[in-house]
Amino acid sequence: MKLLVVGASYRTAPVATLERLAVPPTEFTRILDRLVAQPYVSEAVLVSTCNRVEVYAAVSGFHGGLGDICAVLAEQADCSPTALANHLYVHYDAAAVNHVFRVATGLDSMVVGEAQILGQLRDAYHWGTDADSAGRLLHELMQQALRVGKRAHAETGIDRAGQSVVTAALELAATHLDGDLAGRPALVVGAGAMGSLGVATLARLGAGPLSVTNRGADRAVRLAESYGATAVPMAELTAALSTVDIVVAATAAIEPVLTRSVVARALADRDPARGPLVLLDLAVPRDVAAGVAELPGVEVIDIERMAALLAEGPAAGDAAAVEQIVTTEVESFLNWLRGADVAPTVAALRGRADDVVGAELRRLAQRRPDFTDDQRAEVARTVHRVVQRLLHQPTVRVRQLAAEPGGDQYAALLRELFDLEVPQTSPVDTVPEVMETDPAPSTGGEG
Repeated sequence: MKLLVVGASYRTAPVATLERLAVPPTEFTRILDRLVAQPYVSEAVLVSTCNRVEVYAAVSGFHGGLGDICAVLAEQADCSPTALANHLYVHYDAAAVNHVFRVATGLDSMVVGEAQILGQLRDAYHWGTDADSAGRLLHELMQQALRVGKRAHAETGIDRAGQSVVTAALELAATHLDGDLAGRPALVVGAGAMGSLGVATLARLGAGPLSVTNRGADRAVRLAESYGATAVPMAELTAALSTVDIVVAATAAIEPVLTRSVVARALADRDPARGPLVLLDLAVPRDVAAGVAELPGVEVIDIERMAALLAEGPAAGDAAAVEQIVTTEVESFLNWLRGADVAPTVAALRGRADDVVGAELRRLAQRRPDFTDDQRAEVARTVHRVVQRLLHQPTVRVRQLAAEPGGDQYAALLRELFDLEVPQTSPVDTVPEVMETDPAPSTGGEG
């Protein structure tokens, strides 16, 4: 089995495409089931945030696996694989491992170094485990990715600013509000992970009074109570908009919540002397409808605009240090993978040797029925000892060679020389428990 990553992100696809690809939590199991039902895909983990939709897969062939995954993603996006192809990136084997580790460390995030992606990867891993789509190879990959992400944040200052997408978005919003959010009334639309981080970050920045609205009123009440905010019924959204200066929209709705008509009515009741109404749309699919940005007195900051405006993030030295960690860890994982790949071949060789020895001992027993049990046992021990000594050095050496770049050729050569039939299994003998790495909670991050 080989590793394959296929995905689209803010780097390769417009928000409209990411919206069509986005997988809501209620659909995760269905999409994972569709993936592993494909002929070339044996394992799959799905990552879906506001900035990326990616499939990590164990496949039996590159072209077949790529076609299978593209077909499922195109089905999700309701378009043809050809139309989707221009927005996808593909990473295979070593490049796949490198990409997953870069994602885990925050190097591939819109806000470089943000830690919340770790929580989102952990959630994706749990989804794969619960759906039984994360098999032996992806268990190892995901566990190592979570560990590498924690290591990067522990050993470098890449996340010293403590930024998340919400933090970065609010910093951009402040530039439209005299550079300061303190004392600015704010509304958070949505009480999920991103909404919760929005309320927490607004409170930390001194914005207020704070209001929260959500389709599920109970969640809005609980979130509001945690931060001394006010829960507002969704039916009163228009009135609430007319009283605030900043809105963080982060729902899981499949249609825009802040429509042009809703925002226009709120602006009609709002004092224009207060400055612009800043709408932060952190949802995919978008919560702010097309055309709202054209209304006078409104500033809309969405994922697409953030990608264009955000600075590089951490100091070059911190990013370089993390890149070095990733390089080292990728090579370590590949060494493990190469060594694990040859293990079934070595086991098959030893099994073949045992079969040959067993057959010869049975033939000897037929030819020399006069041997006593002790004599038969001594002959058996001697023959087994000779065979094991003959095989020991070659099998040790082939494991060493297999751990080097290009090492897969040695296992293939061994199979060819001894005509071995090796089952195509992933290179781990047992499925580990899901590792609780305690990364940052999956609130915010990439959405």
